Amino acid sequence: MFKSIRESLSRTRQSVFGQIAGVLGAGDITDETWEDLEALLIQADVGVPTTVYLVDTLRERVRREGLYRAEQLLGALRSELRALLTDPPVFELEQPRLLTVVMIVGVNGSGKTTTIGKLAQRYKDQGRKVILAAGDTFRAAAIDQLRIWGERADVPIIAGQPGGDPAAVAYDGIRAARARGFDLLFVDTAGRLHTKFNLMKELEKVYSVCRKSVHAAPHEVLLVLDAPTGQNALTQAEKFKESVHVSGVILTKLDSTAKGGMVFAIYRELGLPVRFIGTGERLQDLAPFDADQFIAGLFE
Repeated sequence: MFKSIRESLSRTRQSVFGQIAGVLGAGDITDETWEDLEALLIQADVGVPTTVYLVDTLRERVRREGLYRAEQLLGALRSELRALLTDPPVFELEQPRLLTVVMIVGVNGSGKTTTIGKLAQRYKDQGRKVILAAGDTFRAAAIDQLRIWGERADVPIIAGQPGGDPAAVAYDGIRAARARGFDLLFVDTAGRLHTKFNLMKELEKVYSVCRKSVHAAPHEVLLVLDAPTGQNALTQAEKFKESVHVSGVILTKLDSTAKGGMVFAIYRELGLPVRFIGTGERLQDLAPFDADQFIAGLFE
């Protein structure tokens, strides 16, 4: 598990956090040290607000603890980065109940459909009875793509007609799950642009149908974010969070970007936990997020 997370962070580690380790590797702390650290954190897509917070916190810690060597600052940075990754709330997806309903949301191209296939495989392997609902009815290809991933994971899929009502598909998925004894339903949704007001309203309808049909559903609303999009992903997340009460994030394509620092902005600026990291293209390439392993993977 650590190996997969570490490998997925190789570009971030080699291009940015490796430079941070170099800057903070030896010598005294100077004004140039602070400037370099700030620039590299922004380059890693930690984001301006979180970078400013980190630098201010570290400056105060240096003053309070009497630190003066750059290698001492490196240890303090690792500590403060870890402190940003707060312990997440209970993961409702893994709580025992007759039927758990999970909505998966995100824009086109984020890896949403692939991620649903990985989730289906993961929980099927754990003994769960998994079923999928193809709620992205706006693109005919989306239904076909989800069907392919369902076949790969060997789980059934409930689908309607292209252009149909996505809320109705979610409802049919819930009925099928109950009738056939499935205990975990993943509801795919349209990879709509978060700026399209009418489409966000459709997403809210899906959320409402789930809530009315199953007690406390959807039990999780997981937002799939494309790591290479960096800070743009945070804007997406804000809009989805407003519309459907996003409860957690799945970060995809981390292995193909140097912008792994956005994880810290997700926690601090959005107040959302990262639940999984996509570490590759295979069905098995989905790692549960572990804060300690993540920090280690950035620097080691």
